[in-house]
Amino acid sequence: MPSVRFFTEDISFKLPAPQHTRNWIKRAIKSEGFHPGDINYIFCSDSYLHQINLQYLNHDTYTDIVTFDSSEETGVISGDIFVSVERIRENAKSLKVKTDDELHRVIIHGVLHLAGYRDKKKNERALMREREDAYLALRKRST
Repeated sequence: MPSVRFFTEDISFKLPAPQHTRNWIKRAIKSEGFHPGDINYIFCSDSYLHQINLQYLNHDTYTDIVTFDSSEETGVISGDIFVSVERIRENAKSLKVKTDDELHRVIIHGVLHLAGYRDKKKNERALMREREDAYLALRKRST
């Protein structure tokens, strides 16, 4: 049975309202015209995610998220999404937003990547941000 799971690696972190977040992610996936498969969120440190970035993507940079698509079936979203909790906290502080809001933006950002959205070009980033904002609003309405 497909599932959305949350793990931690090398940090102590507890996702607030995991079942609510799981349901929200599944609603977003369905809204994008997909079915949820197996999605694993791995919450980790900057250094852990930096090593993933180096090893698998050959990127020597710190980032808040790295997404690996493992979908094998058309129309089904599956993958591993690594999230740096340290980077989320730093970004929230510099952007002057709530850490919880930044966390959920990054959580849905990973799903949007798995749904085929990109963010390298200006127009792609604008569309990604629009979709993130829509799903963040949906999440807030359902709390």
